[in-house]
Amino acid sequence: MAVRAQVAARAAGAPEPRASAGLWSTAWYRLRRDRLTMIAAAVLGTIIVLSIGAPVLAELVFRTTFEKQDLLRTYAAPTLDPPGFVFGSDEVGRSQAVRLFYGGQVSLFVGFMAAFIQLTIGVLLGLVAGYFRGAIDDVITWFITTLNSIPTLFLLIIFAALFAPSPITLTIIIGAVFWTGITNFVRGQTFALREREFVTAARTVGATPWRIMLRHILPNILPLIFVLTAIDVGTIILAESALSYLGLGIVPPTPSWGNMLTNASSYFNRAPWLVVSPGAMIFLTVLCLYLIGDGLRDALDPRLKSR
Repeated sequence: MAVRAQVAARAAGAPEPRASAGLWSTAWYRLRRDRLTMIAAAVLGTIIVLSIGAPVLAELVFRTTFEKQDLLRTYAAPTLDPPGFVFGSDEVGRSQAVRLFYGGQVSLFVGFMAAFIQLTIGVLLGLVAGYFRGAIDDVITWFITTLNSIPTLFLLIIFAALFAPSPITLTIIIGAVFWTGITNFVRGQTFALREREFVTAARTVGATPWRIMLRHILPNILPLIFVLTAIDVGTIILAESALSYLGLGIVPPTPSWGNMLTNASSYFNRAPWLVVSPGAMIFLTVLCLYLIGDGLRDALDPRLKSR
C-alpha cells in the first residue's frame, strides 16, 4: 500500500519526501528556499566582491586612483564621461566611485575582523564562566556588568581619542568592547547544557573540562552564535561609521564609508549626491546582514523543523 501511495503521489506531481538529514543540511535546504535571505546574500556578496576588486576596477574601469585629485572637477555631478565620475567627485576632485569601493574594503574589514575578535573572546569567556561557575563566573560576570555600565559610544570615543584610529587599531578596539553580548548568551546556554546527559556521560568516561566544552557543548550552541555574529557585523559597521562621522574613526585620506559621509555632509547643499552613495552602501550592507541573520535564525531553529 505504501508503494502504491508513493507512485500515486509522484503521478499527481507531489514532491518526494526528503530523507532524514542533519542540522546543517536541513538548514541549507531551508535557506535555498528563502528568497529574501538568498537575495540579501547575493547583494552582500556583490558588495564584498566590488570592494575586494577596488584596485582592479580603479585601474581598468575608472582609470584613476582614490587619492588622485583634479581641482578642475571639484563637486562634479555624476557623469559617465569619464567613468570615474559616475558618482561625482568630492571637494578636491577625487573620484567618489573609486573612494567608495576602497572605503568598502576598510569598513567591511573592520566589521568582519572585529566580529571575529569579539566572537573569540565572547565564546571563550562564556564557556569558561558557564562550565566552571563559582568564583570564575563571579569575576567574569562582574567585569561584564562593569563594562556594560559604561555607555558603549562613550567608551569607543575614549579609546579612539587615546589611540591613533588606524583600521587595525579601530578593529581591535571595537572587538575588545563588543564581546559582552556573546559572552552572556554562551554563558546561559552552557549553564543549560552542562547538566545534560551527554555531558554527564563524557565527564563519567574521564573527558577533560576543555574537551567537554569544545567537543560537546560548543557544537550545540554554534549555530545560534553564527546568527548573532551576522547581526553583530552590521552593528560594528554602524559603530565604525558613527565614530568616523564624529571624526574619531578612520583618519583621511584613507577612505571609509563613515568618513566619506562626514565629508559629504559638510558640502550637502553644494553636492548632495556625495551623501547618497556612502549612505546607500551602509544601508544596504547592514540591511543584508540583518536579513541574513534573520534567515539563519529561521533555518537553524529546531522548532521549525516540522514545517
